[in-house]
Amino acid sequence: MTVLFVADLHLCQQRPDLTRAFVNFLKTTAQGCHSLYLLGDIFEVWIGDDYIDPCLQPVIEQLKILSSTQSALYFQQGNRDFLVGSKLTDLIGAKLLKESEIVQLPSQKALIMHGDQLCTDDLAYQNFRNMVRSQDWQQEFLAKPIQERLQIAEYLRATSKAETGSKTSQITDVCHSAVLDALQHAQVNLLIHGHTHRPATHSFTAAGKQLTRMVLGDWDQSLWYIQCDELGCVLIEQKISEQQLAG
Repeated sequence: MTVLFVADLHLCQQRPDLTRAFVNFLKTTAQGCHSLYLLGDIFEVWIGDDYIDPCLQPVIEQLKILSSTQSALYFQQGNRDFLVGSKLTDLIGAKLLKESEIVQLPSQKALIMHGDQLCTDDLAYQNFRNMVRSQDWQQEFLAKPIQERLQIAEYLRATSKAETGSKTSQITDVCHSAVLDALQHAQVNLLIHGHTHRPATHSFTAAGKQLTRMVLGDWDQSLWYIQCDELGCVLIEQKISEQQLAG
């Protein structure tokens, strides 16, 4: 039984190579898997389920095919695609998860999340996150015309990029105490997340327990995924080859 995790693909019109690579991933690596978890920022921008950028249609169709072949599909919102809702997940045959979930993997239980909620040292971002995750803000935003929403999303993306570039790496990474609190509250020994674009497997001890934090990488020159089976979980990097792009 194989369970797969991906995050931070940031699919958009400007990177058709990543769209092709993900479609190929769904056709090959994910084919026949027990379940695939999409842990946020799959899309660079998502302004609501009533608008799907035409460039993303091949991904939507391939996700529908995967979920129709007995592979379970799960979606967790990220900081770029937090407006993904049940209309999209119903369309692709996925289950929309809460921002933090405990899942049973073949070898153990794990806590999964996008990961931005762990960056508690970045107070400005956490304030912004609380605002855009509020029901009032989302209702007001989704009531706007599509073109206006696209313009606002582009402005927010540009602002976020500029602000992130001026912050220290410590502030934009997860806070270790937040990680410990999350694992303790969930009462599990494994955390899987994305968001930080710092792919790694971290092992540490706390309160006499051996804990592990696995971080997914963002897709750029390489694709990253975590594969779990009865023997455990491994973080895998694959260079996006010409053959993959042809898929």
